Amino acid sequence: MAEQQWSAVDQYLGEALVGEDAALTAALETSAKAGLPQIAVSPTQGKLLHLLALTVGARRILEVGSLGGYSAIWLGRALPADGRLISLELSPAHAAVARANLHEAGLEKVAEVRTGRAVDSLAELVDDGAEPFDLVFIDADKPSNPEYLSWALRLARPGALIIVDNVVRGGAVADAHSTDPSVVGIRAMHELIAAEPRLEATAVQTVGSKGYDGFTLIRVMS
Repeated sequence: MAEQQWSAVDQYLGEALVGEDAALTAALETSAKAGLPQIAVSPTQGKLLHLLALTVGARRILEVGSLGGYSAIWLGRALPADGRLISLELSPAHAAVARANLHEAGLEKVAEVRTGRAVDSLAELVDDGAEPFDLVFIDADKPSNPEYLSWALRLARPGALIIVDNVVRGGAVADAHSTDPSVVGIRAMHELIAAEPRLEATAVQTVGSKGYDGFTLIRVMS
């Protein structure tokens, strides 16, 4: 009953505050037809990413985990005409769908999807002396979250936001004895955040059409 209620509220909020959007709907439909897992952020969560990017005046955004490009469309739309979004995706098949969806949304000039292991792509960005990012969205394999956070800190400017999705895992994150690799990775990431004086963070539990989960919001202080 609770999940039905959460989904109903999500639908109401989406209709009231987000509305219909042809490009975003098409991106979800294209992803589903391509057989991608239905794990993209919800419309209200996508709108939150968009508003956070606008709030920090993001000109450069880094995304770890493209899937079908749904969240990338939300983030890309917050960029100015000369902005840049770099999205990292392990699966070539998923990356192809994301590129097509970004093109259909008219974002091909500001958005780039790079294929390969994210840790390798992140290391390449550092080695290439990439211009610092204003916002980083991490939504990939959870066991690697500590590594992703460490690289994100090297690539983000002071004042940047780092957002990490799916950190509650239906409440499993509270179990200090869990052997689930995703839970272990998320808890290790939170320990890194707590020990890093350059970071300030909080986490928010969420319920909705995606079930019971949450995100961690981090600000790079220096």
